[in-house]
Amino acid sequence: LNPGVTLASASVGEFPWENVPSYITAQLLGAFLGAVLVYIHYLPHWRATEDANLKLAVFCTDPAIRHNTSNLVSEIIGTFILVMGIMSLGVNEFTQGLKPLVVGLIVLSVGISLGGTTGYAINPARDLGPRIAHFILPIYGKRDSNWNYSWIPVVGPVLGGVYGALFYNAVFNGRIGKRFLVATIIVLIVMLFAFLGDRKAGRKIYT
Repeated sequence: LNPGVTLASASVGEFPWENVPSYITAQLLGAFLGAVLVYIHYLPHWRATEDANLKLAVFCTDPAIRHNTSNLVSEIIGTFILVMGIMSLGVNEFTQGLKPLVVGLIVLSVGISLGGTTGYAINPARDLGPRIAHFILPIYGKRDSNWNYSWIPVVGPVLGGVYGALFYNAVFNGRIGKRFLVATIIVLIVMLFAFLGDRKAGRKIYT
């Protein structure tokens, strides 16, 4: 269901790379169609609701405080913890059928503890698919789809997921290879990019 987890699994050899494109396509399509169903479900409410921001919030995430660097860190941390939890489940024995429930509880725990800052996408498809639906669908009185922010709930979960898987392998399996070092450099570069964007826009953490 989550491209971040799919890419994380592929990065450590637990999922075939040749299946990644089709899985991510299906994940995005599923999220988009789910958003379309939500749109149909609330059909009479779009006209009755005056606040365009609330309409957008039905479909995609938005930070409590807009600060690209902090928002990116929030998404990275949340997905990092999610993937670390999922990978730790793989080396433990559970009653058959229990693992999906435990994964759901991990997602819930991440949301309750860390979700207040960005709405915890921790899943690129969960945010991008519905955001595209918001952009396409004829929603009465809607605002723009906030594309300026849209890269954060995509890039953050991908970085957090892949880095979480490589970190798990490095710490618990002793596999500190080139991929882990390259991933570390990429995370730092993206963080620098976000920081420079905040600086250019005059966004400060402390005012």
